[in-house]
Amino acid sequence: MYKLEVVEVEIMKKTNAVVLAILAALFYAISIPVSKVLLRYTAPTMLAAFLYIGAGIGIGIIYFAKQNVKSKRKKLNREDLPYTTGMIVLDIAAPILLMNGISRTAAANVSLLNNFEIVATAVIAFFIFKEKISLQMLVALCLITLSSMVLSFEGMESFNFSIGSAMVIAATICWGFENNCTRKISAKDTYEIVTLKGACSGIGSLLIALLIGERMPMPIIILMILLLGFVAYGLSIFTYVRAQEVIGAAKTSAFYALSPFIGALLSFLILHEKLSDGYLTGLIIMIVGSILAIDDTMRYRHNHVHSHSHIIHHLYHGKIVSERIIHEHAHSHMGFGFVHFHAH
Repeated sequence: MYKLEVVEVEIMKKTNAVVLAILAALFYAISIPVSKVLLRYTAPTMLAAFLYIGAGIGIGIIYFAKQNVKSKRKKLNREDLPYTTGMIVLDIAAPILLMNGISRTAAANVSLLNNFEIVATAVIAFFIFKEKISLQMLVALCLITLSSMVLSFEGMESFNFSIGSAMVIAATICWGFENNCTRKISAKDTYEIVTLKGACSGIGSLLIALLIGERMPMPIIILMILLLGFVAYGLSIFTYVRAQEVIGAAKTSAFYALSPFIGALLSFLILHEKLSDGYLTGLIIMIVGSILAIDDTMRYRHNHVHSHSHIIHHLYHGKIVSERIIHEHAHSHMGFGFVHFHAH
């Protein structure tokens, strides 16, 4: 018998996951206008390094404070080592490629190409990690990618393919693989994952910043970056990982794509920057794509075998004999929210 309680739990889990994915986008979007201010006082790679370190320290403090609290989530083990290592290495490689790409091509070009991460995450999830993506979700991903491109596009003159462009694309592919590696360990202790991710990636980026000759910022600036890193990177990664566990890498990246729109709006409100001409157009496309993504995420399909019996009376050697016959057939449920349909 199909129980409504099971549907309620499933819908609640997916609803929470969608909220977490949107929160991840919101937390990360905060970094956009604030980072623009902080870049006046520190170099880009140094800023990225302390943002990651802030994430690791902030979530790490919470992680160690919760050591005495029993958790249902298991710790990372040897079986998770390949994905954990891949996550850390890719999170170091991607910013290096991105920084080199930025130095070799126009900023508008980088913004446009950087949105390829959404597609890369979904394609890698589907073809390599065998994550199921429906046709509706595929359409949603295409619309979301298109909206991000509209937001960052400033004319054909800004799109010049070069070695810098290739590096930016390589960075997005790295992040696509990194998102899927994180997805594979997302059921484990999220505090441990984010602490490792932040600390290791941050230290790696810091070493690179020092090697290329960037100066350490003033202590007060470092403190401000660490605080921003905890909120914009630590909490963002934490909610992103929790969302991935339930709805997968492809769908989480779709909701995370809201970030540039939130960031642009915050830049308008905080820094009084002018919104681009394509903002409203891109926002409309994003809303349509997001509605399709939410609808696809919240749908559920449940199949089970339904059986019933018949008692048949027939005459056998002059006596009435009763025989029970059991009949089975497939019974499926499909729907949205608490309303479901039956197909026999």
